[in-house]
Order: sequence, then C-alpha cells, then structure tokens
Amino acid sequence: MPSPHWPAPVARVPVDATVPLPGSKSMTNRALILAALAAAPGRVVRPLRSRDTDLMAAALRALGVGVDEGGDGAAAGGPGGPAPGTGTDWRVVPGELTGPATVDTGLAGTVMRFLPPVAALASGEVFVDGDPRARERPMGPIITALRALGADIDDGGRGALPFTVRGTGAVNGGEVVIDASGSSQLVSGLLLAAPRFDKGVEIRHEGPPVPSAAHLTMTVEMLRAAGATVETGQNVWRVAPGPLRGRDWVIEPDLSNAAQFLGAALVTGGRVTVPGWPAETTQPGDALRGLLGAMGAEVSHGPDGLTVRGRGGFGGLDADLHAVGELTPVLAALCALADSPSRLTGIAHLRGHETDRLAALVAEINGLGGDATELPDGLEIRPRPLHGGVFHTYDDHRMVMAAAVLGLAVPGIDVENPGTVGKTLPNFTRQWASMLTPA
Repeated sequence: MPSPHWPAPVARVPVDATVPLPGSKSMTNRALILAALAAAPGRVVRPLRSRDTDLMAAALRALGVGVDEGGDGAAAGGPGGPAPGTGTDWRVVPGELTGPATVDTGLAGTVMRFLPPVAALASGEVFVDGDPRARERPMGPIITALRALGADIDDGGRGALPFTVRGTGAVNGGEVVIDASGSSQLVSGLLLAAPRFDKGVEIRHEGPPVPSAAHLTMTVEMLRAAGATVETGQNVWRVAPGPLRGRDWVIEPDLSNAAQFLGAALVTGGRVTVPGWPAETTQPGDALRGLLGAMGAEVSHGPDGLTVRGRGGFGGLDADLHAVGELTPVLAALCALADSPSRLTGIAHLRGHETDRLAALVAEINGLGGDATELPDGLEIRPRPLHGGVFHTYDDHRMVMAAAVLGLAVPGIDVENPGTVGKTLPNFTRQWASMLTPA
C-alpha cells in the first residue's frame, strides 16, 4: 500500500549538518553480480540495504547463490556515524545456477538489466517480471542481444518484461551490436556476465550516445578488479572469457543520494558535509561538486568529506546532464528556487526511467506555481514564486527527493507516497528531519 502523504519540512534556519550516506546502489548491485559469478566466496562490505539491492540479493538466491548476512556494516559513513540504509555485510557463496526460478525486478533498472544475462547461464527456466511501470522500461535491446549471443528468451514478442529465460547452463557469447542509447545498463548487464560466456563478448554500440557513461566506467573497473580482461574503444567493449576471483567489495557512499542534502545548504545558505566522499571515484554523483559550484555554492573537499556552503541566494544552471541524468530531479528543484533561469539538456532518456521524469517534473513544478517547460531533450525552468500543494511522486524515489528540496523554502508542500524513496534511500524522511534539527 502507498505510504501516507508527508508534509515536507520548511527550513527555519540555515542548515548546519554532517550527513552520512549509505552505500552506492550502483556499486552494491554490480558487486553482488560479480561475487555471484566468481570462482570463490566473497563479501560485499557496507552495502546499501534498500528495495533495489534486496531485490538483487533475492534474485541471486532464487538462482542458487548463497547471499547471507556476513558481518557488521554499521561503521559505514565515516566520522558522521552510521548511515541509515547501511546494513550488515553480505557474504556471497557462488553456486550452480539453476531453475526453475521466479525473479522480481521491482522497478530496479539494475536488476532488470543485470539479472537476465546471469539467468541465461542457469540450467532451467527463469521467469522475470517486475512492477507495472517496469514493463514499460527499455528492455528490447538486451533481449535481442542475448538471443544473438545464444540465449533462449520467450518474451511473447513484446521486447519487455515479463519474459522467461530458458537457460541451458551456458551461453555461447561472441560479437553483438546493440543500441544502448536508452540506458547504459543495457551494456553493463552484458559486460558483467561476459567472463562466464564461452567466448566472452564483444559489444558494439550503434546509435545516439550512451547516457551515464560514468556507470560504464564503473562496470569496467569493477570487472577488472575481479580479474576480468576488458578492453574498451569508441563504443566498443571486449571481455575475454575466464574465471572471476572471489574478493571483498567495499562499497563507497552513494554520491547521487547526496544531491538533496548538499542542495539544502544552497537553499538555506547553510553548510552540509557528507563524510567519506572519495577523492577519486567512477560515481556520476561526483559531478555535484562542479554543478553546485556553478550555481553559486562554495564547495570544498578534505579529510572530513565534501562540504557545501550556501551564500544566500543562488543562480540557475545551464548544463548538459547527459552523463549524470539521475541528478536531474533534485537539480530541477534547485533551479525552480534559483534567482535566474535554467536550461538542463541531454536528458531525453529520462522519459524511460522510473517514470517519465521530464513530464513529471514539469507537471509538479508548475502545479506549485512554477514555470517549467519540457524541451525535446531536457527542461527550461524560470524563476517564479511557488506555493504549497500536493507533489505527486509517480513511484519515483528521486521525485520525493526533489519535493523535499522545494519544501525547504515553500511551506505547505504535501509529498505523495514518500515511502517510494525506500528504493534507494531507506529512512530518508527521518534523516531529512534530523538534518534540519539544530544540534
């Protein structure tokens, strides 16, 4: 059942807080796949525990992989203390992949794109389905690619969920062409399982640019860290067949989930520090440093983490967000509160995310009295006084985060179904309220 509405709290004073973050969803789910396909057991240390990652763990268990509680991850988050959503470590014991099995992907793009290539390696049938909206998300390219590599998939001709993977215990592999302009996950899903394919895989992308390229870099680097041989070129990725080694994966804080907290410093003219922010990372959320700086924030990185300070009032943003589309909802909320117009481009692919994020953002910002216009590949947002009202979230976790940012400055915003944020950031509303409570 949907959660009750949540009155987004107004910031009465400048925020002054240190906000620990749970682990990266993107890294957690990649680590679970690589650990499941390894030649020996391993651990995922300080993982994110959320709906998306719990669904991935459950899917792997359904295929015969041991994913068990294996230690205390409560120390995650660094000097700021434990991060809500950080659970005990997972110990992953690879096993023979078998069916029959049923996999629930929820609305998790990483599960619906990363799990089918693993299911193709199983012996037996694996039925894959998810939430109603999941059946509308782009899956055709990866289904077609898996068939070209030797997998047997019955999707009833839909090119979408639900479908059945009829595994034979092996996948031939080889060369394949794919249009991954809808999501970088379409490539990452094939790459992660590729070392277990008989011939490995050579993937060539043909089509408009692949969005969120940093996530592909993350996939390649994690594959190499697991012992895979990976070569990359312009829109080409090659993975040689071979064993993956069992190892411990230590998960970084989820930097994309920092956007709303750091944005609060900008809106309120205060300070927010996120501890444990890595000096170097493949996470797209690291782009927040430059993006918030361009809007007028003071941004610094040091031993305590990343700190953002607002200066009282801030400007709009003119940016191509093609590589960091997941930051768009929170950035759009900031732009709606800015002192000057904004133009966010390169994000047409967001129409195929948890919801059509471009249409949703325009509808909800304008519903509060704002002035947002949908572009062919983005948004234009112009300053206008906002008022309270119901902010619909469309079962999209990042819409909840956007609403929270708007609520800092606009009294009376009532956020529909805040529980959907459990997809990636459990206990968000509690952590948000804690950030706004003076010490």
